[in-house]
Amino acid sequence: MEFSSKLLENAVQEMSQLPGIGKRTALRLVLHLLKQPEERVEMLSNALLQLKRDVNFCQKCHNISDTEICEICASPKRDETLVCVVEDIRDVMAIENTSQYNGLYHVLGGKISPMEGVGPQDLNIPSLVQRVKNGSVKELIFALSSTMEGDTTNFYIYRQLEGLEVTTSTIARGISVGDELEYADEVTLGRSILNRVPFESSIKAD
Repeated sequence: MEFSSKLLENAVQEMSQLPGIGKRTALRLVLHLLKQPEERVEMLSNALLQLKRDVNFCQKCHNISDTEICEICASPKRDETLVCVVEDIRDVMAIENTSQYNGLYHVLGGKISPMEGVGPQDLNIPSLVQRVKNGSVKELIFALSSTMEGDTTNFYIYRQLEGLEVTTSTIARGISVGDELEYADEVTLGRSILNRVPFESSIKAD
């Protein structure tokens, strides 16, 4: 792709580093921003910088938050004995949109993936085990995507919890194998949470 301006080329190059953004899409976005008033572009730039500098991660569940403890963990209306284990904030948002779940969350920050160099030590697994050891959690719902990496992560956590008094379940397979959780429709995802099955059964089924 030939550019008539080095400044344009640099902007497109940086924009194309975002996931799912190719060079052509990056060019379209940059040209769109170029047509906007300067204050509009500045607002976008400031919002991104403020997000990067000031965002917090909840000390209990690792969800993105403006405070040390997120609104979900701080809510007295949530069931503290029930914790849903998810990959990232997009999954929290997807489940919350179903209005079918009233427990808490634990955001792992990814899935075990040797191909991508992600091991158990790179995820928020120790803090999850500690939450269970503290005694308030009675059930963990594994709500990771139905992929090999998701199943591997579920099983690893399950093994770390052996000997601890906690029930483990997994969302029902209304979510197709290989599907990412965030792309499931709200009705299917909601039913998968409500119709969860014991994790041991899912291992035997596999």
